[in-house]
Amino acid sequence: MAASLATAAGWGWWQYARVPLSLSAPRIEVDIERGTAGQGIGNALRRQGVSVSGPGLALAMRLRGDAPKIRAGSYELISPITLQTLLDRLTRGDASVRDITFIEGWNIRQVRAALLRQPDLRAQSQAMTDAELLAAVGAAETHPEGLFAPDTYSFAPGTTDIDVLRRAYRLQQRRLDAAWQARPKSADRPMLQSPYQVLVLASIIEKETGRESDRGRVAAVFVNRLKRGMMLQSDPTTIYGMGDAFDGNLRRRDLKTDTPYNTYTRSGLPPTPIAMPGSASIAAALNPATIDALYFVARGDGSSEFSDDLVAHNRAVARYQKKVPNPMNPMPESRRGLP
Repeated sequence: MAASLATAAGWGWWQYARVPLSLSAPRIEVDIERGTAGQGIGNALRRQGVSVSGPGLALAMRLRGDAPKIRAGSYELISPITLQTLLDRLTRGDASVRDITFIEGWNIRQVRAALLRQPDLRAQSQAMTDAELLAAVGAAETHPEGLFAPDTYSFAPGTTDIDVLRRAYRLQQRRLDAAWQARPKSADRPMLQSPYQVLVLASIIEKETGRESDRGRVAAVFVNRLKRGMMLQSDPTTIYGMGDAFDGNLRRRDLKTDTPYNTYTRSGLPPTPIAMPGSASIAAALNPATIDALYFVARGDGSSEFSDDLVAHNRAVARYQKKVPNPMNPMPESRRGLP
């Protein structure tokens, strides 16, 4: 009897480590849902095309101590694969992954739309208000704009969109805190009193230029204006304040219509960020170029012309925009389009 048991155990071990499982196709994807345990794991595998023995799987899991270690996720299985390799993957959480990318300059509406378009994410935030979303990701702020880091996030199918947003929020906080801690301790930066104000200014810089070489100079224009008590007169902030009323064309009357984000009618920084700034724009906000410029205008090739005074700025406007600006609107910007 003992010899027979030993032979059976040896044969079982050889099969576990050496004999490939039969799959319904050369390459399949199986999902292990949260909370699946015991016989449910074998049932889920067989239902999705893995020919695995229930008793054999149960014995292997018991001998390995795997029962509490199986991790939910979507796993791509490629033949040949043994039971040992399969269990190794299920306990490591070596699941198939998907990616979602948040782009620099996106606003929160675009972020939420991207999450909704990703079919492998479990939607939890769709019906949430901004306040509920912020509470779900652990944010203390009261407005979600700019709080999520533009980056590419990998996730296992079945992950919730809140999980992705929580990671993006924490990454933005780490980036902002690192930049704030490394900021110049110069006394000529009194206008940025908190990391959140840096985030606000960085978001404006992000929307005003996509040219790496211009970020520091765009930052300098706004910092110089803040120092002098001048209005920022930024089109992107004004467009953001218009919301759905913006039709792609910023008119003179729009510059005169007051909103909390209209920096042609209100001085200082707007109340919140207007978009997701990347690390480069955050760095530029804290390290503006050492120039005296107070104006800039788009050249039409993605770069900007910077001027120290209104006379030089008017000449630049005439050169690059073929028109002289209204004296009531001395700082026409790039008109970069939708916020």
